[in-house]
Amino acid sequence: MPKIVLLTGASGYIAKHVALQLLQAGYHVRGTVRDLGRADDIRAALAPHINELDTQLGFVQVDLTRDDGWADALAGVDVLVHTASPFPITQPDNPDDLIRPAVDGTLRALRAAQTAGVTRVVMTSSTAAISGSPLPAGDVAYDETNWTDPDDPEITAYTKSKTLAEKAAWDFVTRDAPEIRLTVINPGFVVGAPLDARYGSSVGVIARLLRRKDPMLPNFGFAAVDVLDVAELHVSVIDQPATHGQRIMAVDRFIWFVDMAQAIKTAYPDRRIVTRVAPDFIVRLLSRFDPAIRTIVPSLGRQDRMDNSRAMATLGRGMRQVHKSVVTTATYLIDHKLV
Repeated sequence: MPKIVLLTGASGYIAKHVALQLLQAGYHVRGTVRDLGRADDIRAALAPHINELDTQLGFVQVDLTRDDGWADALAGVDVLVHTASPFPITQPDNPDDLIRPAVDGTLRALRAAQTAGVTRVVMTSSTAAISGSPLPAGDVAYDETNWTDPDDPEITAYTKSKTLAEKAAWDFVTRDAPEIRLTVINPGFVVGAPLDARYGSSVGVIARLLRRKDPMLPNFGFAAVDVLDVAELHVSVIDQPATHGQRIMAVDRFIWFVDMAQAIKTAYPDRRIVTRVAPDFIVRLLSRFDPAIRTIVPSLGRQDRMDNSRAMATLGRGMRQVHKSVVTTATYLIDHKLV
């Protein structure tokens, strides 16, 4: 009998890809949404890629901030895949608007899983929980042993939320639920074609390039990964006992903002894509008027080196090349007239 997976945050960009790969692998998927009105949108996004959705895919209404519905959502479930957490382009005025839902929602989902007897959990975290603080002296690349210091005053609310939520998950399993076999996937900046027009903030960055939102580009970049690799990691670890108790950092490589722009410009030479890099002082000036720019100022000129060997060992292959993933993302946005 097929295993049932409860997938939280099923309307998300990454989550829809996870749902698709779970369905293609033969799992039955029960997706959580805050509003059941979103269920039809998710079905429409998945329908072109999978048959028999009616028998393999269902939805339940739960909220990360409320206890209602979690017991019913987890009834009969074999695996919890917890992806639900916000990724904003701009940071909130009150950091707790991000931090509390991330931490409390993670613990609410884990406690409900424990009560329901669900012992296999896969959770989405972020490289933000790994690389938000400087590398220890002598280290040359971040790996899964590194942790962001949540008390660092320089980190963003998003980075702090991901770090504290992941720490809360590990602490809960260690202290209160040793029977739970937890694996955490830590994606970098995620690119790749979305499954519908409801895409996340990372795809919004590619849309920003295509719309020529900025007259010049910041000297800034990302440790990036293809969404297909991220989804595959979530699915493949379910039945890999070697991944129990592991963090797995999902990245391909670091890519500068200008390199993303250049990849799109090469693929679409007729589009006027900005590729000029702005001096840092201009970016700092612009950040006074644009909250999205303000977020990246502390990382200007910083190139993070990431050791992705564990992810490649888990997948049994190399990662998809992110400069190609950037173009794939742009192609989807252009072809679907979303920019």
